[in-house]
This record gives sequence, structure tokens and C-alpha cells, in this order.
Amino acid sequence: MITPAIPLGEHHPGLAAVANRVWFIRIKPAIELYLAVVGLVLSAPLILLCMIAVRLTSGGPALYTQRRVGGGGRVITIFKIRTMYQDSERDGKAIWSSPGDPRVTPLGRVLRATHLDELPQLWNVIRGEVSLIGPRPERPEIVPSLERALPGYRRRLLVRPGLTGLAQVLQGPDVNVQCVRTKLKYDLFYIENMGPWLDLRIALATAFHLVRIPPRVTARVFRFPQVDPPDVVDAAHAVIPAMIPPCSS
Repeated sequence: MITPAIPLGEHHPGLAAVANRVWFIRIKPAIELYLAVVGLVLSAPLILLCMIAVRLTSGGPALYTQRRVGGGGRVITIFKIRTMYQDSERDGKAIWSSPGDPRVTPLGRVLRATHLDELPQLWNVIRGEVSLIGPRPERPEIVPSLERALPGYRRRLLVRPGLTGLAQVLQGPDVNVQCVRTKLKYDLFYIENMGPWLDLRIALATAFHLVRIPPRVTARVFRFPQVDPPDVVDAAHAVIPAMIPPCSS
């Protein structure tokens, strides 16, 4: 079910809907480049302190790189401060992190809770690979399975992924396909309605998310759509491989 104030529509963004906002799409990278440069300069001392703390508390490099799917399906490499123990995926399989994941270091839990581990991705914004606001990028190892389970999943690749976004502020990290289906609804709503006013609201809502204000409150304050759990049951969970946790009822 969707809150009646803001209907999500039929979720058919297509190229025509994106073209209607071509003016915003053209200026958005320039604005975000400027904000990312300023943000990276201001946050550089904090990033350095976090990296030193990681090196002092666990073995391995302080920075962590990971392949993600960017705009148009292009695979990009994102930069994060490492929050897991070194070699947490020794078998090479992509595994979603779940609450209480034992692979996450004690310091990593703090970095994840405060989202400080995401700050190095400002460099990805400067490189033009990531936006400040957009859909969350997924790992390429998981995308094919999600495409089979969720028709229309690739529509979210019409725009560059973002450090924050509508799905990021209204729901937690992905732990199963139900979460991804909900995220897809939010991502397609964003693509259909993207513009400066929506981006500004998402940016302000990100502050609410960081201080743990409940998503339903955030949705009401900023008049975002909200998908209730009964609407996200996914009957196609059987196609998801063992590396991904199955849907729960």
C-alpha cells in the first residue's frame, strides 16, 4: 500500500520522462561537482582520522574499493573506509550484510552507523561516476539475479547512482529481495519526478536519517511516498541464488 498523499504512479519513467527534465540533468553534475569538491576538502581531516583509527584497530588497508553498477549499467569502482575485517569474502561470493554481521569490526559499526565510511565516495562524485543524490549502486555480481526476480530493475540505471537517495532515507540496507523491491519503487519514483526541489528535500531528509528519525516521520515531513511492507512480497524469490538471503514472510 502507498500513502495516498503521494501516489507512485505506474513506474514507467522511460527516456521521455527523463528528457522532460533535461535542463536539470545538465546542470546537476556541475552543481554536485562543486559541492563534492567543497565537501571533500572540508571532510578530509575527518576521513584521515577515520583511516588512522581503522589501521590501528584491525589489520588491512584503511580504504576499501568495491565494484558497483553505475549509470547505464557501467561498472564503476567506489571508495569507502573499510568497516569489515580483511578478506571477509574469501570465497569471492557477494553477500549482503545483515544486522549484527560478524564480519563488521567494532569500529566499523560506528562508521556505518554514522555513515562516515561513505565520505571517500565524494571522490567518485568528482570523477563523474556517482551523484550526491540518486539510486543506491548495487554490486554487479547480484544485479543479474535481481533483474530476473524484479522486472524493470534496469530502469533504475537511467541515472547515476547516489550517495544518498529516496530509498536510502526511507528504508534500511538491503537484506533480502523484499527490500530491493521496495527500493525499486522509490528509485523509479525519483527518476519520474527528479528535479531540484526533490533533490533538496532528499538532502534535508538525509539529516533526519543520520539522527535516526523514523522513516514514516521523514516521509510525512517531506511529503515522500512510502511503501508498506505488505506491498513488497516477492513471489519470484526462488530465482535468487544462495548467496542472497531468501525473502521472509
